[in-house]
Amino acid sequence: MPPLRTLLAVPVSLALLALAPAASSAPSTAPSDALLPLLIAQGGAPATALLAREQSGTRYAEAGPGIARADHFRAGSITKSFIATVVLQLAAEHRLKLSDTVEQHLPGLVHGAGNDGRTLTLRALLTHTSGLKDFTADTRGLVPLTPLQAVRIALTHPPAAPGRYSYSNTNYVVLGMVIQQVTGDSYATEAERRIIAPLRLTGTSFPGSRTSLPSPHGRAYTADGTDVTALDPRVAGAAGELVTTLADLDRFYTALLGGRLLSPYWLHEMMDTRTAHGLYGMGLFPVRLPCGTTVWGHNGRITGSYVRTAATIDGRRVLTFRVNTTAITEPDLEPALLAAEFCPRTS
Repeated sequence: MPPLRTLLAVPVSLALLALAPAASSAPSTAPSDALLPLLIAQGGAPATALLAREQSGTRYAEAGPGIARADHFRAGSITKSFIATVVLQLAAEHRLKLSDTVEQHLPGLVHGAGNDGRTLTLRALLTHTSGLKDFTADTRGLVPLTPLQAVRIALTHPPAAPGRYSYSNTNYVVLGMVIQQVTGDSYATEAERRIIAPLRLTGTSFPGSRTSLPSPHGRAYTADGTDVTALDPRVAGAAGELVTTLADLDRFYTALLGGRLLSPYWLHEMMDTRTAHGLYGMGLFPVRLPCGTTVWGHNGRITGSYVRTAATIDGRRVLTFRVNTTAITEPDLEPALLAAEFCPRTS
């Protein structure tokens, strides 16, 4: 899903409201923990949890029944951070260039309705400036598809204006196809070999067509309360297939921003937002908080799950929170929670 384009002005003092403390495995002391009940009361989530990580240790908090620290859940578009990392690693190995066109790697794939793979670069896919239509605008993220079917749906629509930032899941589906063309292995296999295994992300997987979640897991719901725990991940593919845990996401972004997965040069490329006019890097986007701190990360929305990870630029502080429903209905709550976590506390 697309990131927030502007940070809504929400007073950090929201975090200091007199709220019942969130249930947790340790005393809840941070303002961000105190905001969790609002994600239920105003955001419409049945349950929510967060895990914060910093050099001094980790902090967990939860609110609502049926959610636990070790749960596996669907991470939606956070998958894009993994896919972008693999592509940039391949670039570092000189197996592709970001200036390569889609046509060079996937001849004949992108054509029709004004779309032309000869003019679309991998950089444009990574930064959502390709203009390719988001196939989920047609499927609403409910129809399992092969990558080729997803791209063909997108190509029934004319592209957005060239070079304009326009978030599209189709971009990352195509990147998944490029990874397979370059390496001979699926994007899932490459991500597992390059990221998941080295970082020991034991709760993280690319489930393919498997509709069930690994144990342990809670339930997942739509806004109307329909149980959608069982879901075919092919509704999103390389744009949103990932299944993971709170601890694994914190560990991944700590490693990524801390320079363990990419060299300084390629991490700088990943965090360069100029192509997308300040809105998006490559599988990451920045948010500037009211106190002046900028955090980096991604969010993920897939039917039955919403997740958000944000971290300081060096990865030393990271927060992941999740709700077990498709979206937070009160948009002010997410920026308020990030500000409560990352902005200095005042007495």
